[in-house]
Amino acid sequence: MNNFLVPVDFSETSRNAARYAAHISTLVPDAHLILYNVFDSLEYGSDSSPLGTDEEEDAGRHKIMELALESVKREITAITSARISLVAEESNRFLDTLEKYVLKNNIQLIVMGITGSTRLGQIFMGSNTLNLVKRGIAPVIIVPPHATSESAKNVMLLTDFKDIENTIPLDTVKSVLDLFRPRLHIVNVDHEHYVQVTEEYKTERGKLETMLKDYQPEFYFIRLFDFMEAINQFVLDNKIDLILTFPRKHSFLSNIFKTTNTTQLAYHSHVPIVAIQS
Repeated sequence: MNNFLVPVDFSETSRNAARYAAHISTLVPDAHLILYNVFDSLEYGSDSSPLGTDEEEDAGRHKIMELALESVKREITAITSARISLVAEESNRFLDTLEKYVLKNNIQLIVMGITGSTRLGQIFMGSNTLNLVKRGIAPVIIVPPHATSESAKNVMLLTDFKDIENTIPLDTVKSVLDLFRPRLHIVNVDHEHYVQVTEEYKTERGKLETMLKDYQPEFYFIRLFDFMEAINQFVLDNKIDLILTFPRKHSFLSNIFKTTNTTQLAYHSHVPIVAIQS
């Protein structure tokens, strides 16, 4: 079973992520979508009793969340025939609760929206998202609010061709590619603003070509005079469905991931982004 976890806070952004997850599930054998909600734990008084509620009310809150998840399920059932499960958990520690669930339930992908209408929804970009990626518990597909992609058949892998063997988590990358068997476009992001085919580049490209030979990768340069323009134009020209990135400490791509340009890419791109911790 290929398990996709979709955090839902009932905003349109998270619903859009659920729709994307439903679409890509049609490409994957034995896909299982898990619509996942974490609602705030009750506050307790000094005598350890719940403030203004009781066990019956607590059960009622849980039931309300399940009914709300059911409405999302009904919407995406029209898109996919994959199995869909509903999970609502009570906690004030979203990341810890999500990590525990992922590790216990063999999750292959986490599919997340960027922003939401609630406090929970605000975790989907910035430091909290990077913290989730850094935990390395599963690849995270970040779905921009205006994403219209419904496939994952053309994948763009961004790399700076630096220390390939230690910076690209090969097993995790293969696990994502094996789900969709896409056409793979490997793009060298040239932060020096010009193309220079050095011996180091040739060596690193050769390593990467060997590592991913089963996917018959195609290689490209992108000059970063204008990051947004270059990436968006490549996405358009090559009909890219998904962008694969590796945010990591002390790397060029990590800095790019944190810049205004990348925030714009995430918020305004029509293409979801897969973030994998290297």
